[in-house]
Parts: sequence; structure tokens; C-alpha cells
Amino acid sequence: MKKPYCSLSREELTALKKELEQEYRKVQEKGLQLDMSRGKPAKTQLDLTMGMLDVVNSKSDLDAESGMDCRNYGCLTGIPEIRRLMADMAGVSEKNVIVYGNSSLNIMFDTVSRSVTHGVMGNTPWAKLDKVKFLCPVPGYDRHFAITESFGIEMINIPMTAEGPDMDMVEALVSTDPAIKGIWCVPMYANPTGITYSAETVRRFAALKPAAPDFRIFWDNAYGIHHLYEDDQDSIPEILSECEKAGNPDMVYEFMSTSKITFPGSGVAAIYTSEANIKDILKVLTYQTIGHDKINQLRHARFFGDMEHMRAHMMEHAKLIRPKFEAVLNTLEEGLGGLDIASWTNPKGGYFISFDAMEGCAKAIVSKMKEAGVVMTGAGATYPYGHDPKDSNIRIAPTLPTPEELAEAASVFVLCVKLVTVDKLLEA
Repeated sequence: MKKPYCSLSREELTALKKELEQEYRKVQEKGLQLDMSRGKPAKTQLDLTMGMLDVVNSKSDLDAESGMDCRNYGCLTGIPEIRRLMADMAGVSEKNVIVYGNSSLNIMFDTVSRSVTHGVMGNTPWAKLDKVKFLCPVPGYDRHFAITESFGIEMINIPMTAEGPDMDMVEALVSTDPAIKGIWCVPMYANPTGITYSAETVRRFAALKPAAPDFRIFWDNAYGIHHLYEDDQDSIPEILSECEKAGNPDMVYEFMSTSKITFPGSGVAAIYTSEANIKDILKVLTYQTIGHDKINQLRHARFFGDMEHMRAHMMEHAKLIRPKFEAVLNTLEEGLGGLDIASWTNPKGGYFISFDAMEGCAKAIVSKMKEAGVVMTGAGATYPYGHDPKDSNIRIAPTLPTPEELAEAASVFVLCVKLVTVDKLLEA
């Protein structure tokens, strides 16, 4: 029976520290070089899509179903077959989709940038305002926060709950402060917590009454079809239709991509929004490009054909990822369960596990991991400005390492958590 660390005497903690330090020195002597810093697909996952490279070659018919030659300029919103496939991914109509190039992050940056320079649907460009603010559910996605920080937008932390962001706080702030222009959201298998917003949370988002007419929900549905289990999957109401039902048809920009479905560097990405918003976006996009990579769009559309084949493809990903998640979660439970020094999420999909150490320990744990040869996402990265007020949250990304590397890394992580926690308790 494990004893909680807080119940140990100073003498017991000192003895435990000595044991853990000896074990840590042995780990350092191994000279490990492991990377768990980002949620990248492993090589075995990328191999699942190699057949897509054979779908289009020099002898292929490169005309889209509309008759457009995909080798040439044009088709700003994407060829019809890729618009249909991407629309089906999100459960919306094709008329609500613009398909871009390989990166949804690029679209999100462009959407903020366009709002700053040109404004949203005739409203004052954000660059001409004294103050612009964004709500940021925390812990959250570091690259979201980096975008708004790069434009000098003030970010406000919104605590995450098991149902999604604290909607009482969101509603109160959005309805009273016209400087709040947006909120970042990862509604399915959120980065990094892995939680999925409840139906009530989604509907409360759709029913917001913002003080700012140009307020937008930035709905990054990055993991909308990234389930770990075939028979146990989360789901959420479709946000565009919920906003329309609530009388707010223009309030949301949704984003999805095939980055972790096909090849992260060579996927396709899309924005989903109202027809009025699409018209507004195209006014600027017309000057930005004459069209994105239509050959790549064609390749994706022909490789998958329809959503049934894409879902089957995602279950092949799940077969590779699921054992990795389970291995990390089992190691955490075996090593830390019952010690009352940490908590972690147990997601059904996505790419991350969110780990909360004792307050004031996260940076030291990540540093210890680096000294042991394992690189992780920097502590604090899951908060705006890289500042976690409690210094407790750590994002675990299990997908890239091999199963053998992952087993080693997870064991080292448990060791580092124990060692740093004992040090913290001895300081008290």
C-alpha cells in the first residue's frame, strides 16, 4: 500500500530522496536522446498515407470534377471534391467552406491578421483600436497564444473545466467588454487536456451575446475525428448550425485540416463559417492568392473518396496511437497513483495528456527530464505568455516516440516527478 508523500516524515522523505537520486544518476548514464516535445505523428502513422503519393502521377487526368485543370491558376475556394470532403469532416454544407493550403494554423494567423488590418465585416480594423483582447481557455494550445501575442492582443485566462471553458466567466466577460474580440477553442479532445466540450457548453457558446459586433469564436476543431477507440467516441453539436439556431450565424470561424490524418507538411486545411463571413474573407483573399495547391487537393479527394474511407483510415491511426496512450497512462498510474502528488487526464482521442504536478514543480520536472535526455514541451507553454501561475501543468505528447522509447520516457518522467516533489516537500 502506497503512502501519500505528504504523510511521510522528514526522515522518510530524506531517505526517499537519496534512493531517487541514485536511480536518476543511473538514468543519466544511459545517455538517452528522446523527444516528446510536440504532438507529431510517428513514422508508422505517416506510412499509412504513402499510397496517396501514387494517386496522382504524370499520366493522371488532373482535371477536377468541375473540369478545371488543377495544374493551373484559379479556384480560390478549393476544387469541388475537396470542398465536399472537408465539409463532410465538419458536418457542414460545402457553401460554408474555403479550402486553403496545408496548414490550419496558417489560416488562423491570416484570420487574426485580416481582422487587425482590414476589420471584420465592415467593423473598425483592430489595429485602429486602443485595446483588443482575446479569451484563452487554460491550459490550452501554445501556438494559439503565440498568434495573438504576436499582434499585441491582450490575453485573458479562462479556466478549463471537465465540460469545457468556464462559461459563466466567458458569458460575463464577452457581454460586457467590447474590447474582447475573440476566444480560442479546441472543442474536441482539447489540446492539452484531451477533454471534449459538453453539448451544453457548445450551445452556450452559440448563444453568447457579445458586446463587440465583430466578436468571433475561433473554433479550432483540430481533433474532430481523431478518436482512440472505435466503440467509445466523444461527439459535440455542430457549431455553425447551433450559432444559426441561436441567431448568431456569423459568430464563429471553425478550422480543420488533414495535418495529422495524411502528411502534416502536405495536408489540406479549411475554414468553415457563414456565407456572409466567407464573402468578407474572399474580399481580402482575392489579393492574397490566386488559388492554393489544387493538385494536392485532388490527391486528397481521390485518395479518400468519401468520409467512410477517411474514418477507416483514422481507425488505422488509432491502432498505432492507442497503445502509446495506454502505456503512458498505465505507467503514471503504477508509478504515481496513490501518492497524492499529481493528477492527469485520460482522453479518448486527440494527441495529448495533460499532467498537473504539485504547485511550483512543473518547470523543475521538465528541466530534470531534459538533463536525463528527454525533451518535453516547455513548462508554462500551455498558458498565455508562457506563464503558468501555479507552475504545475505539463503537456505529455505520446505519439512520436517508438513504443520502446515511450516506455523509457514515461518511466523517467515518473522518476523526475517523484524527485522534484520530494525536494519541494523538503523545502516546506
